[in-house]
Amino acid sequence: MTKKSSLLPILLQQSRRRVIWSGWKLVIILSMGLCVFALFRLHLSSPPETLLSRRRSFSREVVFSGPPKIAFLFLVRRGLPLDFLWGSFFENADTGNFSIYVHSEPGFEFDESTTRSRFFYGRQLKNSIQVIWGESSMIEAERLLLDAALEDPANQRFVLLSDSFLDVKEGRYHPKMSPVIPKDKWRKGSQWIALIRSHAEVIVDDVVILPVFKKLCKRRPPLDASKGKLNIKLQKQHNCIPDEHYVQTLLSMSEREGELERRTVTYTVWNQSATKMENKGWHPKTFSYANASPQKIKEIKGINHIDYETEYRTEWCRTNSTFVPCFLFARKFSRGAAMRLLSDGVAGPFDASSILARSAPD
Repeated sequence: MTKKSSLLPILLQQSRRRVIWSGWKLVIILSMGLCVFALFRLHLSSPPETLLSRRRSFSREVVFSGPPKIAFLFLVRRGLPLDFLWGSFFENADTGNFSIYVHSEPGFEFDESTTRSRFFYGRQLKNSIQVIWGESSMIEAERLLLDAALEDPANQRFVLLSDSFLDVKEGRYHPKMSPVIPKDKWRKGSQWIALIRSHAEVIVDDVVILPVFKKLCKRRPPLDASKGKLNIKLQKQHNCIPDEHYVQTLLSMSEREGELERRTVTYTVWNQSATKMENKGWHPKTFSYANASPQKIKEIKGINHIDYETEYRTEWCRTNSTFVPCFLFARKFSRGAAMRLLSDGVAGPFDASSILARSAPD
């Protein structure tokens, strides 16, 4: 009994040591885990270009030395509006100088029954998705177009051309985007852009910034009379339009801004009347038959600078040190406006009866 009693303190002491050692091991393991997590977050807060890119396919790594092409990327809801005008445009170009890619709703086919121009036959993507304006599906569709165009090494420039979508403004950055997207890297711009190949690759290969946009950059739902007082709560939600920020922010974060011009290549006249502004309903004006004259097109082609009234600055359009026209494209044009431009020879030879005799959806 005495021997057992003398061993008891020793056993208790050994037990306490085991408990203390187990506790220290737990602390060490947790500390190591927190360190790894902290390093990971720190890495994300300032992602280098390698982090913004996944391993590219071998087909994109081929060095191209032949005649370059421009890839025209059409993002449409269903059929392609004013396809006959684009058809005339492409008829007057060398087919070896351009490629055409169209993203339409899944299952829509471009053929003799759905388009008036042979240039669009079979040009739709087979892996298209359902697109909803103001949601990340817009930028996912853009990425699908760029991805398809990058498979042809001859495509060296990429022009995104969109169907009729709305536009709203301001207050888009979400604080929870930090630290992956710092506020000082947040950018806004037009959806209608022209890119070189290296920029298109950055966009298609991004696996870091897109998930943040999907989670935090969402459009505020529009007013709905049927929801009554619930509208007050809904209108307090954060508002963000992904396609006006994604490309610009991504290229900013990959240190490409020095390679960019801060303007769109598409001319648009915005309806900024007081009534519209009060309703936050800015819409692009539509050129009709009456105001789509050859003289108007000549005026648009002659624009070589842009006045940013809210920023109190003027930006001259240049290529290197040479002044150039600012706009390569313009929107929005009605069917009548397009037919006038063709009839007046602005876009090339045209027989109006060939359009009037055929029926295809706009």
